Amino acid sequence: MEPFDREGGADRPRSAGNSKTGRVIVIGPYLRTRRGDGDAQTESSVRDYEARIEEAAGLARAIDLTVAQALPAPISQIRPATYLGKGKVEEINGLVASEHVELVVMDCALSPIQQRNLEKAWSTKVLDRTGLILEIFGRRAKTKEGALQVELAHLNYQRSRLVRSWTHLERQRGGFGFMGGPGETQIEADRRLISERITKLEGELKKVQATRRLHRAGRQRVPYRVVALVGYTNAGKSTLFNRLTRADVQAADMLFATLDPTLRALTLPHGGKAMLSDTVGFISNLPTQLVAAFRATLEEVLEADIILHVRDISHEDAEAQEADVENVLRQLGIDPSADSGNRIIEVWNKIDRFDPEERDNLKNIAARRPPERPCFLVSAVSGEGIDDLLTAIEDRLAAKRMTLNLSISASDGAGISWLHRNAEVLNKELHGERFDMTVRVDETKRDIVMNRFDAVPSGA
Repeated sequence: MEPFDREGGADRPRSAGNSKTGRVIVIGPYLRTRRGDGDAQTESSVRDYEARIEEAAGLARAIDLTVAQALPAPISQIRPATYLGKGKVEEINGLVASEHVELVVMDCALSPIQQRNLEKAWSTKVLDRTGLILEIFGRRAKTKEGALQVELAHLNYQRSRLVRSWTHLERQRGGFGFMGGPGETQIEADRRLISERITKLEGELKKVQATRRLHRAGRQRVPYRVVALVGYTNAGKSTLFNRLTRADVQAADMLFATLDPTLRALTLPHGGKAMLSDTVGFISNLPTQLVAAFRATLEEVLEADIILHVRDISHEDAEAQEADVENVLRQLGIDPSADSGNRIIEVWNKIDRFDPEERDNLKNIAARRPPERPCFLVSAVSGEGIDDLLTAIEDRLAAKRMTLNLSISASDGAGISWLHRNAEVLNKELHGERFDMTVRVDETKRDIVMNRFDAVPSGA
């Protein structure tokens, strides 16, 4: 494994390209559910230990780490000094020595003190869940915006960890002043430099947000609505995105294969258009630094007319993953429980993995769901169920628009062109020298069409 670069307080390994970066042990220190606990929603009761440790190992493999062992380590309480108990720390120390590993990944959030103490006890680098996810995002970010967001999240993470007794942090810089003492210590200088960089990044991201607002305003002037894909990482969002838009966005069987947001045109069954947005996948215990840093990107979800919640219905932890995604949506200001079917449509993906009998059972479960919580069974790989999903998207978008009938002279080329640009033309027939048209318009364009073309509501 490449040595870790600690200049500037960084805790990330130096780039190793696509090569394997070393052997690691993944430890899952999960709290046991106590007997008699009334809280049925604790993490231990919702998510199986084996599924959680497998996900953590998948995160490690996502940055080309070689997982020597992945072990759940249930604990009864969290120790302030080392998170784990003394006996477990000694046991893992033996594993570190026998497996010749150079990194231990802890599938939890460690305090700076806990991380330092474990590194001393095991004489190796220790990375917690937050640091591991930040590493993945750092490798996946391709655009300038993505790089800014990842760097901001990483600096916020680092700032809380400048507590280690590294040699270079003991140096002091000369200074003067009545209360200044001998000068600014190196740790204070590092913290100040990080704070200055964070302030600069936040300013740059505000410019990104302003640019995105301009882009959204431009799209709102055209009758295109936005449909956003959200879901747990590796639920098949990018594969579904490619199926719906005939795009070639990277889709791989790995966690966080997609990071930077992508927008493509979506053609609806009757020829209408919408914009489909593919966003970063969510995960349990998603670091708050990332939720805050990626808020500019996730504003596409906030502004979307329809949110497709893509679920890997074949996954053994599908229900727990659903709860994790809904939790992140609430952090963004979207409450799924209060949606009442207005924006969110559940998409149960990967039904091709079930046999016919299991598939029929799923369809029966879906049919019994309340109307305000609709869901559609699809396979992004085979295309099964895609037509029904597109029809549902079109119907949901149409419910927010008005259908109008009008007659326009065939010689009014400018007017016909305007209608094609600013409305969805459902029908157009030439009778003599006039076109009889049926169009669907957004409420912002309704009065313009009715006044300019003497249009009347369909069915009136």
